Amino acid sequence: MITSVKAAYADGHEFGSHTWHHYDLTTLSWDGTGGLHDEMWRTELALQRILGVSPAIMRPPYGSYNNQVRSAAYIRNQSLVLWDFDSGDSDGATVQESKNSYTNTANAHPSNILALNHETYQTTVNEVIPFAVQTLRAKGYRFVTVSECLGIQPYQWVALPQTQTVRSIIERLELQYMRQPDSKH
Repeated sequence: MITSVKAAYADGHEFGSHTWHHYDLTTLSWDGTGGLHDEMWRTELALQRILGVSPAIMRPPYGSYNNQVRSAAYIRNQSLVLWDFDSGDSDGATVQESKNSYTNTANAHPSNILALNHETYQTTVNEVIPFAVQTLRAKGYRFVTVSECLGIQPYQWVALPQTQTVRSIIERLELQYMRQPDSKH
């Protein structure tokens, strides 16, 4: 997973926060384990450690947010970003229905399109996305990152990713030692 994240970042993909467990954030308490701040912090920490970036964009799972979610994003200096086009794949739309939705949207020719697709579905990856790219390019659309589309910065800051520390190496070795069946601890 970490290798894939690093490769995507190196290829120019942009990373925003989408939270750790994909909970409906409007149902969470403000803090505590499993709370709103914990959900956001875990993802931010992972991106900081793996890529050395602090995201300036957050998309709440299910597009669900309220004033508490807005406040949590504001405190983190993150913009909430939602979509204006849904391929419907997560709601059970067939490949043809998703393609029809893309065709209709492209024909309506809005100034920009922030699309919601789920790459966890192979039909979306292998059939819908290639069709969408071809259809939208034929209508003159250019593919850009979310931050470029909205004219905002993608990251609050960029630094070097975290490297292994002596402490993390010792912790891993201790864990391996404790897992050995013959170890006496």
